[in-house]
Amino acid sequence: MSGLLTPDDLRGLFLFESLNDDQLRLIADCGRVIPYAAGTLVYEEGQPATCFIVLLDGTITLSRRVRGDDVEFIRSDQRGAYGGATQAYMNDQSERTYNNTMRALTDVTVYEIPADSFAEWTRTWFPMAMHLLEGLFVGMRSTQTAVGERERLLALGALSAGLTHELNNPAAAAVRATSILRERVAGMRHKLGMIADGKIDGSRLHKLVELQEIAVKRAASAPELTALQTSDAESALEDWLDDHDIAGSWDIAPTLVAGGIDAEWLETVEACVGEGNLEGAIRWLTYTIDTELLMCEIDDAVSRISGLVSAAKQYSQLDRAPHQTVDVHDLLDATLTMLQAKIPEGVKLVKNYDRSLPLVPAYAAELNQVWTNLIDNALGAMEGSGTLTISTCRDGENVAVDIEDTGHGIPPEVRPHIFEPFFTTKAVGEGTGLGLDISYRIVVKKHHGDIRVESRPGRTNFRVLLPLEDS
Repeated sequence: MSGLLTPDDLRGLFLFESLNDDQLRLIADCGRVIPYAAGTLVYEEGQPATCFIVLLDGTITLSRRVRGDDVEFIRSDQRGAYGGATQAYMNDQSERTYNNTMRALTDVTVYEIPADSFAEWTRTWFPMAMHLLEGLFVGMRSTQTAVGERERLLALGALSAGLTHELNNPAAAAVRATSILRERVAGMRHKLGMIADGKIDGSRLHKLVELQEIAVKRAASAPELTALQTSDAESALEDWLDDHDIAGSWDIAPTLVAGGIDAEWLETVEACVGEGNLEGAIRWLTYTIDTELLMCEIDDAVSRISGLVSAAKQYSQLDRAPHQTVDVHDLLDATLTMLQAKIPEGVKLVKNYDRSLPLVPAYAAELNQVWTNLIDNALGAMEGSGTLTISTCRDGENVAVDIEDTGHGIPPEVRPHIFEPFFTTKAVGEGTGLGLDISYRIVVKKHHGDIRVESRPGRTNFRVLLPLEDS
């Protein structure tokens, strides 16, 4: 075939069959027939998009690069099939690079039209179509951006509500414990004054202080008892206190038992202070133990608050560089902490972590968004009961993160569409259809990794693959 096509030759291609003679003549003057040998590239993804390509004969393939591999998505031998600078008419509203790779599967002949000429003709000859295409292109992009931002805000709001709920519990516990602690300290001062005014000599008072220190240590290391063991221990102490005429035994015994005190140890206290000062001494020691338990409760509450704040910082990564080497387990744990309020009581969480995995280069905050989307979808699929399993392992030169649920599964006819923007199986108003699309773009486009899914009723597994080295 010669290096030029005539207007009649062009009219035989379905793309140009409706053009008039003048339009066909312009295309014929600008375009060139170019042969390519089997196995060669016609153009490559990422290169400047300089030509609009029309297939004249032979077979070509179109592919996209995914995690270093070329994934073929079209193979065609149809005369008139096209590719290349297909969005050149959008001018600055679209990237002027090839968004896929065309390869000659057999010896092929293509017709190449300069992208600038193709763009000018399209805009001049089809003004109404251009307005519609621009509206569709820009409108879709704006809609996707707006809905994506809205979804992020809604997700952030839900996480913030959950975090607030999680923070409120330990904060309220700390406030309550602090209030009671203030009362107990005041009671200790009062009882100490009563003991000091009594007939306890200095050596006995010194021994009582030693017993107080022992009581504090016993409280710190008190074993956890079952409900039955606690009830039996309290009953035994109440009997001892009643036998020694200590008023309010029912109120004192639970605190003493919680602090690891038994009747045998109280006999030591009686021997130290004498029967006349026994009640005051026991109440003073009870205040001491109660104070220690309350301080432990405050410490636990504050540690819980600190842990939640730390998880929030880990989740948001606001104080860290956007791109860094990270431990995926830290990111997963931070996400689970943020989502704790959303995990129903009927869902069992299982973590199978391979802690020997190396760090991975990643955009940590964005990976946390991926975990959030996948875990949230898994919880929704289980509808309140089931098992959520999160596992990590090495898969070749990648770290693999598996998020598996025991929900109803993804129907086979739906599976090919789950990563498409705005596709959702949820009821109207319950989902935007962007969660998996956003996750796919973060993992595949930004991290050069991959997301794979296997699903059947009772088991759905999303595997996220993250390269161990930047590509």
